[in-house]
Amino acid sequence: MSGTLQRNAIELLAPARDADIGIAAIDHGADAVYIGGPAFGARQSAGNSLEDISRLCGYAHRYGAKVFLALNTIFTDEELPLARRLAFDAAAAGVDVLILQDLGLLEGPLPDIELHASTQCDIRTPEKAAFLERAGFSQVVAARELSLDEIRAMRAALKHARIECFVHGALCVSYSGRCFMSEAVVHRSANRGACSQLCRLPYDVETIDGRRLLENAHVLSLKDNDQSANLEALIDAGASTFKIEGRLKDLAYVKNATGRYRKLLDEIFARRPDLHASSDGRTRFSFEPDPARVFSRGQTEYFIHGRRFDEAYDLADLATPKSRGRAAARYIGRRRGRMALEPLAGVEIANGDGLVWTTSAGTLRGAAVNGVEQDRDGALIVQTSEPIPTAELPAAGQTLTRNRDHAFLKLMQGKTAERRIPVTGVLTAVDDALDFMLSDGTACGSAGVSIPIEAPSNPEKNRAQTTKNLSRLGDTEFELTELSLPEPFDVFIPASVANDLRRAAALDLRRAREAAREKPRRAPRSENLRAPFEVLGFEANVANQLARRFYENAGCRILAPAFEIQPVAGADLMTCRHCVRAQLKMCPKSARLYPQKDKALLRPDPLVLINSAGERFEARFHCREKPCFMTIVQKESRRDDE
Repeated sequence: MSGTLQRNAIELLAPARDADIGIAAIDHGADAVYIGGPAFGARQSAGNSLEDISRLCGYAHRYGAKVFLALNTIFTDEELPLARRLAFDAAAAGVDVLILQDLGLLEGPLPDIELHASTQCDIRTPEKAAFLERAGFSQVVAARELSLDEIRAMRAALKHARIECFVHGALCVSYSGRCFMSEAVVHRSANRGACSQLCRLPYDVETIDGRRLLENAHVLSLKDNDQSANLEALIDAGASTFKIEGRLKDLAYVKNATGRYRKLLDEIFARRPDLHASSDGRTRFSFEPDPARVFSRGQTEYFIHGRRFDEAYDLADLATPKSRGRAAARYIGRRRGRMALEPLAGVEIANGDGLVWTTSAGTLRGAAVNGVEQDRDGALIVQTSEPIPTAELPAAGQTLTRNRDHAFLKLMQGKTAERRIPVTGVLTAVDDALDFMLSDGTACGSAGVSIPIEAPSNPEKNRAQTTKNLSRLGDTEFELTELSLPEPFDVFIPASVANDLRRAAALDLRRAREAAREKPRRAPRSENLRAPFEVLGFEANVANQLARRFYENAGCRILAPAFEIQPVAGADLMTCRHCVRAQLKMCPKSARLYPQKDKALLRPDPLVLINSAGERFEARFHCREKPCFMTIVQKESRRDDE
């Protein structure tokens, strides 16, 4: 298992929609990036050519950073050989890690690189994590819903595999790998990278006997994950890789989120000498990372501290699945047919900004800023891209949020970070030869040249100019922090010679670092592998014969193929730790938080969710289970008759 990271090497893992965004993530401090290939990634619209992936790998490896290929869909029997070929092609392109869901790939040849078990593997228990470790996975992606205690228990069950945790970005409402709603309703499989995100749609909510509780509410649309306050606690619980969600997100999001977590982790390392980054280089930013200034649905720590029934529950934004942004201005009134605003301290409203508010009817309204003027009293007179009807204007004194910060997004389009590896340089002069060596403390690169040695006419100026010429490493990944020159320094070195020495030594150091870089290798598979479960149904997502054989060889009987192969009537389409009852203040375990609630509504009876097409789903609440959870079942669908 050469190249496998130790647990005190903390890894920041950033998403890459494409190679250029991946390179930007590396520049902004990512220790690794994950990207989709030409096919079979769990994001159908985020594919990349092997040529681009190879370019990203070459750049990442300069810093000792890694590239993970998301190969994490399930495959039919016909697709499995194509996926296997892609795995070998990706390894040849320089990819360090394969992220897998379909265990059928393990029943055949794979390249000798690390295998990571995708979050789509539904890894919630220590037993499941340990089983996957014995199957040959070097890293397991824990379910987003887990608490610190559950992660700690998982860590105790593992011998060598690392735990990867999501720390930022969008949250799936269902356990990953256990969502079949998109496939059941619109025949777009989440397990095959085509999720239609039905959880982001609005639903009417009724009691089982038809009492309407809520209309047009986004009861399944969770706020965004934000574990920035819990990084050190996650490390102490046993997590080693921190993952930012977002393989469909844009450049500004990736730069911003990566920069934020890089700074937070570096602050921890400054206090904790037992911890260090898993890659090389120091990152300097020309901006202050702030995730609230790009797309964000709000923040939640989710269940990292467990479910607290004595505290208010607010994980979903019922009004919108879109970005609300940050508070930006107060509404004064209408002037000259436009909105008059008082910007909050430190906020500048500009053309191209997006503003959001809640109308008197309780609906969310937004508008793009088309022009801004300052009135005589200092108020901002804002022209919007479309007229706002009086009934849809904010109330006087209401705070508006900004969900599109044009100035910040424009800033993100340019160069916003620089990453450099500190190196020392030594220049020696012997007879008629010069030698220049660069070292990062482990690897060395050098270059030499034979020239007539002449004394300088101005020794002081010569020293300064030579130092300047040898230090110009700005077009490389290196930064000269210390330079040793011969003493006394009585050698005149033309600028062209110094520049050639510097370039050649830097290139030689890059080659030496690459030669010394430990390549991640595939972990061994245990002999007599036994599964911690005896039977599995369609939830195992077995879509091919090799996946079935894998489980059978591990002593597990598969009762049904994947839902995508054979749909199951009345199946649990979602399995969620999120609870609609809790969101609506109807959780029976939290009854004392809302004593005025109709007691009949506190019974854990099912609730009915109805979408705009009239399709009905039943939310069932398993309150006696530990941890408690909710399942969603389809009751009837107009598409059933199509």
